Amino acid sequence: VQLQASGGGLVQPGGSLGLSCAASGSIFNFNAMGWYRQAPGKQRELVAAITRGDSTNYADSVKGRFTISRDNAKNTVYLQMNSLKAEDTAVYYCYASRIGTGTYWGRGTLVTVSS
Repeated sequence: VQLQASGGGLVQPGGSLGLSCAASGSIFNFNAMGWYRQAPGKQRELVAAITRGDSTNYADSVKGRFTISRDNAKNTVYLQMNSLKAEDTAVYYCYASRIGTGTYWGRGTLVTVSS
């Protein structure tokens, strides 16, 4: 399975941006999918995750601002980011995990929040 992330770019503080992660195959059997991010000089951190049952989990720093969703018919996971802050600047990586198979990673997409 290949994951293709898209939607990164430059946005002003307070703005919004949407990321997409399209899988080359069905995402239905993945136990969880989501997004990590890595800012310069920092460790990669989990931003948001969604399970096959549509349960969601968010980093405290993005709760209330980011929304993760999935469209099984389109084999795509989305991350809607609102009220963006400078500290959200990072490379965002989508992932998909399946018990017994492991974790797949997409190439990162850069999000820059700056005026």
